[in-house]
Amino acid sequence: MSLKKILPGKLGFGTAPLGNMFRAIPDVEALATVEAAWEQGVRYFDTAPFYGAGLSEQRLGEVLSTKPRDEYVLSTKVGRVILDELEEGDRDLGEKGGLFEHGNPNKMLHVWTAEATERSIEDSLKRLGTDRLDIVWVHDIAQDFHGDQWLAKFEEARTGAFRVLSRLREEGVIKAWGLGVNKTEPIELTLALDEPRPDGFLLAGRYTLLDHDHALQRLLPMAQEQGVDMVVGGPYSSGILAGGTHFEYQAAPPAIIEKVARLKDLTARHGVSIKAAALQFSLAHPVTAAVIPGATKPSRIAEDLAALNETVPAAFWTDLRAAGLVSPAAPLPNNA
Repeated sequence: MSLKKILPGKLGFGTAPLGNMFRAIPDVEALATVEAAWEQGVRYFDTAPFYGAGLSEQRLGEVLSTKPRDEYVLSTKVGRVILDELEEGDRDLGEKGGLFEHGNPNKMLHVWTAEATERSIEDSLKRLGTDRLDIVWVHDIAQDFHGDQWLAKFEEARTGAFRVLSRLREEGVIKAWGLGVNKTEPIELTLALDEPRPDGFLLAGRYTLLDHDHALQRLLPMAQEQGVDMVVGGPYSSGILAGGTHFEYQAAPPAIIEKVARLKDLTARHGVSIKAAALQFSLAHPVTAAVIPGATKPSRIAEDLAALNETVPAAFWTDLRAAGLVSPAAPLPNNA
């Protein structure tokens, strides 16, 4: 089923930060942020077992389990099974080492087999305090976590998770499934398969104001041709477009800092918030069904909603294109 038919609006809530990404967030702050999203009308929530070894799901579930289940859309991911056993030493997370060092200390199995997929879903339902999921993403079968072994992980998922999720969709247990990754290649490979067919994908960090050229080369034309929708994760590029210092989950390099400075100069000249430019850019592609920025403070939700609804003058987009700050192939609002 088309994600655009499932999702309740253009703005969702990405809950990776609720797994204590980068810093330890007090429970009261995390729960208040989810409540703020609900109170202000957000009705799509995305999470994953990976986010803090179950912590994000637990926190999200604590709030959403008190809400009417038919009033919101929920997605989580498969690929990590959380064990009762505690981790000893540092986790091996490929390029993302240390990302959730403040999360739960439980060991995680990184596995995409059929059996693990079914167990992962069962465990997620318990942590979330719900009886069903709407969308399930196959998480992180890509180079950033597995290096040269990523194709082996992809094959494990193709013969395991893909088939389980296709069956659950056919049975009406879930509404849709797809890939949730930070790289374009796994999605391109999936779209080239004869079967099974995903309904959409969650692409994190690869269709933002700062980083979109690669996605426009092959992936997005393929998706558009096949009628497959995209949820844009990380629209603020790990925070650098929202006043933070991270890009790609690491300290931003000088070239990125310089580009952000140029973007800020242009937004200031037109009286536009950089958050509005970031969200509305990502939403302008016809494949995009929703954006799901993360937040750890209740005030951030209001900022995101304001950015979504801010009137951005057509001249800004024209100047953005003229300055070479976006790809010539990128669709812009107002057909700029």
